[in-house]
Amino acid sequence: MVEIEELSEGPRMERIGAHSHIKGLGLDEDGKAKKIADGLVSQIKAREAAGLVVLMAKEGKLSGKAVLLAGPPGTGKTAIAVAMARELGEGVPFIQLSGSEIYSAERKKTEVLMEAMRKAIGVKIRELRNVYEGEVKELDIKTGSSPYNPFVKVPQEAVITLKTTEEEKRIRIGPNVAKQLMEYGVTEGDVIMIDSKDGRVSKVGKSSESFSYDLEAEQVVPRPNGPVLKEKEFVYVLTLDDLDRMVAKRRGEGIFSLFLGAEEKEIDPEARAAVDQQVKEWVEKGRAEMIPGVMFIDDVHLMDIEALSFISRAMESELVPIIVMATNRGITKIRGTEIESPFGMPLDLLDRLVIITTDKYGEEEVKDILKIRAKEEEMNIDNEALALLTKLGAEKSLRYSVQILGIAGAKARSKNKEKVIKKDIEEVATRFSDVREAVNHLKKYEEELLK
Repeated sequence: MVEIEELSEGPRMERIGAHSHIKGLGLDEDGKAKKIADGLVSQIKAREAAGLVVLMAKEGKLSGKAVLLAGPPGTGKTAIAVAMARELGEGVPFIQLSGSEIYSAERKKTEVLMEAMRKAIGVKIRELRNVYEGEVKELDIKTGSSPYNPFVKVPQEAVITLKTTEEEKRIRIGPNVAKQLMEYGVTEGDVIMIDSKDGRVSKVGKSSESFSYDLEAEQVVPRPNGPVLKEKEFVYVLTLDDLDRMVAKRRGEGIFSLFLGAEEKEIDPEARAAVDQQVKEWVEKGRAEMIPGVMFIDDVHLMDIEALSFISRAMESELVPIIVMATNRGITKIRGTEIESPFGMPLDLLDRLVIITTDKYGEEEVKDILKIRAKEEEMNIDNEALALLTKLGAEKSLRYSVQILGIAGAKARSKNKEKVIKKDIEEVATRFSDVREAVNHLKKYEEELLK
């Protein structure tokens, strides 16, 4: 049983992700992209094209196809992929991996890709459960260093206050539930349900008591009635990979992992077949529905011919997520061959892809993006500092200016300053190099470097 503890008080902590501000593609009712909307800026043609792909996916007409986002670094390819998942609806799985992640001495490339695909396909299940339900009045997430990487912050626990028309209750939840709250973008004013037994989270919508018409597209729902803890039909999403692992454990696979805490490296194909059959029965009985999510493969040019062939074959499968790939390469060799091809991909695969191109941002667009990032990080920045950051973004790269913004914000907070000023940006920029400066520095000392 998941650990949920009712509390009286708790700490407070903000959470920020690289794309936590992305709410959707920012399209109007006619599918036209607004210049700035849903956390996205410009890239009008690419966003409108992505909107048409989402429309095809909702109509179930994307079978046999995949999407390739092609453009220079830092032009919003990942942001567009995230936005596509947001447009598909609440709870839609979004799985991101790099083309280089599939290479492992412990597992086959095809197994890594198959697992990612299964994680990107959700199953919405309905059951009567005891749940905590209410409007989120306070949400405080405590983060700490990952046990596997001390430089990566992960949720450790959270304290959440839920309110109904009759009751208000404060509870402490564990890291798994806290992680779900972050993934679903739960904020104060949202109405959610948390399964008291296994901690599954379902985001219902925005409470009508807290709804602001300044917010963009939100599903408005009334504040729940009755007690916070109640028996109710609980709707939650499991992925096919979650179900695969449950079935594998029941079948006795990975028995040593139950005692030693190690995960089974591969799932037996028979376990996956059993899951597919079970899900099919649930769907036929009306207990569940399928939710194809988005599997986003960044730097797809790093995948070799075998992995690309697997993707090509998987596109024809019945149970397949929406596959979105991204690359910033031009004409280059297909990994594992001596053949040069556009984007480092076989021509027969390229011919089956829906290709969306992205363009470099102009100076005004860089400025708008920096404003959004500053607002997301709750950072006050004066006009001179913003102008300098914009210049750095236009001359060097958007990614560099966003990094400088974050570091300068940390520097200002360490000095108890309420605003980032031009001097903060100048000092940080002199201490951190962009890629070109770093390369020139290495060339300067080329003969003294180790070969």
